[in-house]
Amino acid sequence: MSGMNETNERNAPPENRKRKKRRAFMIFGIIVTVGLVAGYFFRGYTRVHIKTDDAFVEGAIHIISPRVPGTITTVHVANNQRVRAGDILAELDQDIYFQKVAESEAAAQTVSQMLIGLEAMVQAQKSRVSAARAALDGARSTRAELAAMVQVRKAEVRVRKAARDQALIDLKRAENLVSKEVISRDRFEKAKTGYDTAEASLDAALNLLQQAEAAVKVHRSSIQKARAALAAEEATLVKTEQAVKTQGERIKKQNAISEQARLYLSYTRISSPADGLVTRKSVEIGNQLKAGQPIMTVVSMKDAYVVANYKETRLHLIKPGQRVKLKLDAFPGKKFTGKVDSIMAGTGAAFSLFPPENASGNYVKVVQRIPVKIVFDDLEEAEPYLRVGMSVVPTILTQD
Repeated sequence: MSGMNETNERNAPPENRKRKKRRAFMIFGIIVTVGLVAGYFFRGYTRVHIKTDDAFVEGAIHIISPRVPGTITTVHVANNQRVRAGDILAELDQDIYFQKVAESEAAAQTVSQMLIGLEAMVQAQKSRVSAARAALDGARSTRAELAAMVQVRKAEVRVRKAARDQALIDLKRAENLVSKEVISRDRFEKAKTGYDTAEASLDAALNLLQQAEAAVKVHRSSIQKARAALAAEEATLVKTEQAVKTQGERIKKQNAISEQARLYLSYTRISSPADGLVTRKSVEIGNQLKAGQPIMTVVSMKDAYVVANYKETRLHLIKPGQRVKLKLDAFPGKKFTGKVDSIMAGTGAAFSLFPPENASGNYVKVVQRIPVKIVFDDLEEAEPYLRVGMSVVPTILTQD
């Protein structure tokens, strides 16, 4: 048949062959034109609708572990069970922690009673210090009185001495006059008696002065003793007050130990840190746990978002705040909206466990992908459908 067609075409008139060629060229031109127009519009669409399949749902993953070691006595949840923040997930044996709380509180009470006793000793010692200070003040007052008495006795001695000297002058005059028989013997005897009396008074005044000075010297030692007694009482007061301060520090330390014991007791009830779903539960009743040992995971979608890895060649078109259309592979009929929140500070390869080393060997350029964080406009609506790691197809609208 083909041979016949070729024969017919060769035998056809030249006008028919030209007409067919023009028709073929027209059809080809139309196809090329349609392709160029479609390509133009497709390119324009891809510039304002940036789409990627490399996107996943991210959420808060809380690894649950006990803060204190112990034996599991109760497990309240199962895998994939929904929990709320504060719900008790599991409980540890509390007996040993109750005992530590009781011991620490008893110790705290003991040191508190000791502090009360020391404070009473401080008050008693303050009274003794006041008494010693009063005794020293009394001794100083007595010393002043004795010093004043010494001055009085000295004045008396001066007066008696002056009287004695005058009596001596009178006696010598009387002797001279009696020898000349100018005065009678009686007047001489009176002068001699006056002198003897003045001499005796002077001796008495000197004796009193010596007694007063001796009293001052004796009292000097009393003041020294009173001063030493006050210093001793004040030193004892300082030591007692220091003991009160030290005991106060012990009470603070013991109270901290008690508070820590109560805190450890509270840690025996392991609670959920957020609303979410329980997964990877690996604990049963009777298991012996260490502090920090993972026992389950709570996945919270309250702050879920999408991480979309876009090629670096499209990154100049993406800006925070741009609207995004989101489709979940698991629920093709559900569509959500969101917006660009932020762009990561580096490529995914740069933060991998083994980043590429481009300085050695032959280098082959590969277009890198940079994570873009996308948040949901209505997370409450989307939350029931979201799971961590779920595939998402986001389309960023660069022009709205």
